[in-house]
Amino acid sequence: MDDIYKTDALITENIDAYLETHQHKTMLRFITCGSVDDGKSTLIGRLLYDSKMIFEDQLAALEADSKRVGTQGEKIDFALLVDGLAAEREQGITIDVAYRFFATEKRKFIVADTPGHEQYTRNMVTGASTADLAVILIDARKGVLTQTRRHSYLAHLLGIRHIMLAVNKMDLVGYDREVFDRIVADYRAFAESIGIIEFTAVPISGLAGDNIASPSAAMGWYDGPTLLNHLETVELDQSADQRKPFRMAVQWVNRPNLDFRGFAGTIVSGQIHSGDEVRVLPSGKTSSVAKIVTLDGDLERAVAGQAVTICLADEIDCSRGQVITAANSPVEVADQFEATVIWMEEDDMVPGRAYWLKLGPQTVSVTIAQPKYQINVNTMEHLAAKTLDLNAIGVAVVTTDRDIPFAPYEDSRDLGGFILIDKLTNRTVGAGLIHFALRRASNIHWQATDISRDHHASLKNQQPMVLWMTGLSGSGKSTIANLVEKKLARMNRHTFLLDGDNVRHGLNKDLGFTDADRVENIRRVGEVAKLMSDAGLIVITAFISPFRSEREMVRGMMQPGEFVEIFIDTPLDEAEKRDVKGLYAKARAGELKNFTGIDSPYEPPEAPQIRIDTTSMSPEEAADLIIAKLIP
Repeated sequence: MDDIYKTDALITENIDAYLETHQHKTMLRFITCGSVDDGKSTLIGRLLYDSKMIFEDQLAALEADSKRVGTQGEKIDFALLVDGLAAEREQGITIDVAYRFFATEKRKFIVADTPGHEQYTRNMVTGASTADLAVILIDARKGVLTQTRRHSYLAHLLGIRHIMLAVNKMDLVGYDREVFDRIVADYRAFAESIGIIEFTAVPISGLAGDNIASPSAAMGWYDGPTLLNHLETVELDQSADQRKPFRMAVQWVNRPNLDFRGFAGTIVSGQIHSGDEVRVLPSGKTSSVAKIVTLDGDLERAVAGQAVTICLADEIDCSRGQVITAANSPVEVADQFEATVIWMEEDDMVPGRAYWLKLGPQTVSVTIAQPKYQINVNTMEHLAAKTLDLNAIGVAVVTTDRDIPFAPYEDSRDLGGFILIDKLTNRTVGAGLIHFALRRASNIHWQATDISRDHHASLKNQQPMVLWMTGLSGSGKSTIANLVEKKLARMNRHTFLLDGDNVRHGLNKDLGFTDADRVENIRRVGEVAKLMSDAGLIVITAFISPFRSEREMVRGMMQPGEFVEIFIDTPLDEAEKRDVKGLYAKARAGELKNFTGIDSPYEPPEAPQIRIDTTSMSPEEAADLIIAKLIP
């Protein structure tokens, strides 16, 4: 504690000198994780207390609160030092990720306190994604648990190379060395199986302060560093990124006036000098750096971690999400990758469904194939899996809708790590780490043809479009679609009708009716419809297509304005009355699984271009209405 009082004196006598000293301290970002009630928040509170990051009035208030709530032995409840934990105690919940800043004489720290509950694994991944070190807490009474293994695996997977095992609550096992040694041995066996070769183990008591900031008198058998001492002295190679090739993802184009055009972002790796040759990806265009601009003036050189605006010597196309690299050392560009996927949503991942993939400032549409395998975090076995459920970790192929610049995650967290977002709810549903681009992604190229889609359409003297009819089974889609095609044929229009049942006799006969198969069914039909519209046809479809996300996926395949969503709106009870195929009866009897409207959901369109109420108009009237609205 003497160092703290010296710091107090320096603050009092020469605040400028103190600020200068503080400014040049190294920064360590670390995460505390582990199972529920292992004492993460108490540990952080103790660190804040022992590093004197609270004041006398806060301490008095904490003492009073501890007496009010009746904590053990009238001791201070250090968990209450972390804002938000009082609310957690009152509401019986755990609140997201709590980031705290504190400092000692030797180093500055940012610590992420993440929930231990299994359903909040997403929060642990968030905290770990920017951490240099992970403190894995273990309750000495419980030993190594599944969540201990999961968090350790994720920390290692996310690139954290400094692991600290904090065996907490040693006071509750009588400070028994054998307990500590047994837990360390168990953890070492698991750690080596996942590639963690080195870690530092410390026996602690967060509540009593043993081996937190000062050695414990009760554990004389331990002669290693205290937890705080290790945090202060662990070696960080903070110049490693500067030794890598130059990369900067463009976050925005800075153009305050017509005479200035710059590309702003934070340098991911390497360094850049005025005059250096650079390459913009994915276009591959090259130029040179005219100047490097910051708020504090122009620079001749900038390095990893700095936020800058780069002005190029040439007017080349460059926009948000593109990557500026050293001209002679570009990153790869591809649209298919093998990746580790961490699923963080209660609803299972649906292979083939379109999600948003966000990698740095890039946001693209992506589909995920059926996993190659899922990883058992207890045994590291590779298990067969058709999908990924909450907290599952698997390896799968991901396919983006266009080429994106990237780097493998092991080379760059910024250019190799991504999150997955549900297109309808905007919820983050997963995270991923790119391994490599698939070979076929770089070997397959788009072949240009001389006859354009416009030429196909002009020969037919019509505007191509896709009339996408959606609705429950028995709503009347096929009947209305057939009438629309007949009426269009009389008008000499060139059409083709794709019907849900007919397609399943051929193109999609290998698909069932699970959510994943339904998604793949619609994806294939969408691709066929796109080819037909490119040929200049008016394509009419009749598919239940129960999910909004897949209908939006098909809309995204088409040219703007050419996809027309037509909702054949028939109430469920009315559709059941018309049950000419007997499907509803079978579904109600349990003989037909995954039937839309019974045990599988239907998501009606929220804003269809055309809505047909079949309870108030006949199929003939519906067909006439559709044609009147669409065909001039």
